Amino acid sequence: MLRKISLASLGLTVGGILTIIGFIAYATGNATLNLAGLFYGVPILLGGLALKSAELKPVPYSQPVSPEIVTLREQQATPTQNQIRKDITRYRYGQEAHLDESLERLGLSPLDEERPVLETLQETSIDGAYALILEFNSPFISWDMWQEKQEKIEKFFGPGIRAQITQPDEKRIDLALITVPQPQS
Repeated sequence: MLRKISLASLGLTVGGILTIIGFIAYATGNATLNLAGLFYGVPILLGGLALKSAELKPVPYSQPVSPEIVTLREQQATPTQNQIRKDITRYRYGQEAHLDESLERLGLSPLDEERPVLETLQETSIDGAYALILEFNSPFISWDMWQEKQEKIEKFFGPGIRAQITQPDEKRIDLALITVPQPQS
């Protein structure tokens, strides 16, 4: 629940209300309320503005997640898949793009302007295994480059994950991180 709330919007709202109360109190001669409203309201409002300028919105789902997929996720998802899903579906601050550091380490982001942009995500089942599909707009990174990095992607996102890369259209790349069942010991 709290992951879906923008701290920037909260700061702007609370700071704006307190600042307005401070100005009204000043106009009516209420020194105590004036001081509290302006003393707290203006800094919170400025903090909200600063956060808003550095805000990265959550990535939306391209399809609703069914209860069966939620159950499959709870049974099979790796800690890495869960961490990625949680990170990209919440507000982030101070980052240029979702997964920007990961893409850079994988060699898929030579320049900020050429970085693939994560637009949507999807949770599904592929051959009975849980899959987290990251849907990128990738006009500057070729299909061949993505294919060359497939093995590195699998190693980077950890054990228990198989990467499957598809190209639904010319500028879009879908990266499926599929759970590989681990042998029982």
